Formats: sequence, C-alpha cells, structure tokens
Amino acid sequence: MQHLYDLLIAPFVDFAFMRRALAGCLALSLGSGPIGLFLVMRRMSLMGDAMSHAVLPGAAVGFMLAGLSLPAMSLGGFVAGVLVAVLAGLATRFAGIKEDASFAAFYLLSLAIGVLLVSKSGSNVDLMHILFGSVLAVDDAALYLVSGVASVTVISLAFIYRPMLLESLDPVFLRSVGARGGLWHMAFLMLVVLNLVSGFQALGTLMAVGLMMLPAITARLWSESVEGMLVMAVSVAFVSGMAGLLLSYHFELPSGPAIILVAGLFYLFSLLFAPAGGALPRYIRARHFES
Repeated sequence: MQHLYDLLIAPFVDFAFMRRALAGCLALSLGSGPIGLFLVMRRMSLMGDAMSHAVLPGAAVGFMLAGLSLPAMSLGGFVAGVLVAVLAGLATRFAGIKEDASFAAFYLLSLAIGVLLVSKSGSNVDLMHILFGSVLAVDDAALYLVSGVASVTVISLAFIYRPMLLESLDPVFLRSVGARGGLWHMAFLMLVVLNLVSGFQALGTLMAVGLMMLPAITARLWSESVEGMLVMAVSVAFVSGMAGLLLSYHFELPSGPAIILVAGLFYLFSLLFAPAGGALPRYIRARHFES
C-alpha cells in the first residue's frame, strides 16, 4: 500500500505545482471533452486540429507585444482563432471550397506566420513553450483562465445542448423547423476557440487539440448513447491528464506529450476491446450471427 501511495498519491500531496496541474487537467477535461465529442459527431475532427494551429499567430503577436503574458497571448489567440473561423466560413460560402479544405489552407498559413513571428522576436525556448506548453508550470492566473473557460463551456452547452444535438444528428430537420443552424454553429465555433486558447496555456498550440479529440474519439467506441459518450470523454481526458502527470513526475518526461501519449494508448486499447466499436467485440458478434 505504501508503494502505491508513493506512486499515485504522494506527488499530489507533497507538491503544490502537481495539485495545480491536476486541477488544470480536470478543468480542461470538463471543457474540452464535450466540445471534442460534438466535433466528432459533426464530422469536424480535423477542424479542431486546424483551429488549434490558427490561434498561434495571435498568441505570437501577444508574445511580441507583452512577452509571456497570459492575458495578451490569450486575447491574441482568441482573436486569431475567430478570424480564421470567419475567413474559412466566407471562403466556403463564396468560393465553393469545402469547409475542411478552407480550414486546412488557413491553418497552414496561420502556423507558418506564427512560427515566423515567434522565431524573429524570441528564442527557441519561447517557441517551444508556445508550441508545446507546460502544464506543470501553470500558475494561478492560468488556472483561473482554464477554470473560467470550462465553466462558460459547461453553462453554454447546457443552454444550447438540444439544438446542437439536432444540428449534429439531423441538420435538415433543424432547418425544416425554421431553427437558425448557422447561429448555433457560430456559437459552437466560439466555444471551440475558447477551449483551444485555454488549452494552449498548458499543452501548447500543437498539443491542446489532443486532449480534446482523443478522449472524444475513444468515447464513441465505448458507448452508443450521447450521454454515455459525454461521461466517457470527460473521464478519459481526466484520467489521461492524471496518468500523464504521474509519468512526467516519475520519469522526468515533458508533461504535455506524456498526457497526450496516455490518451493515445487509451484510444489504441479501445480500438481492440471497447464494447460498442472495438474490433474484437465486433468480430465476436459477427461470428455469433453467422453461427
């Protein structure tokens, strides 16, 4: 028992930075898990990745103006993310380009501009911090931001849950009853950008989308109900965060990649053994029906 305590509990009891990082992971899980699930249900998984890169130039401008300032980088990232979402939407509407292609084009452009801006005005250490973050270095201000975004996300989803669900599952019906699908879509995009901005403080712009998408994709393999998938997505995200922090602490690994690695292992395990969509249960059911 003492060994298990030293392995799993003691790091969070002994060190304040570990408790702060764990609280940050819980807040990120509550906000990013449901958002990631709606992205998967709306077949916009790659858009989440594109948007995570889109916040980079705004964060870079905030860094150039105020250094590693949380408010400046967060505001810049939010403005850049919203701008890319609007430009990609206009390109889709007026140029006849598919939405995923528009987001891919703008995110590549944003990534290039962001890396160039940080490279010209900072060191490689600054660039690595913005790209990969450090959840172990989350301070009180960053924790307030992540917690605030998670609270806004949960409250907003509680209000727009039904139209969001209808638009995800049957957008034609939503339009037929006169509902404003575009309004809910834009509100959802704002929540995506907000969660990516809060996530990049801890995991960096490259890794922030990992804790949003991997638990959501994993959840679809474990449950067939939306409520079950929501619970599963949040749970997988939080357990991945906690396990990643322990891996980082005991083996001196970078915390962000360790968290995403654990989430990826959850996904690989689920691909084989998850009851709703795993390969092995599907094979057993198919053999049962054949016999």
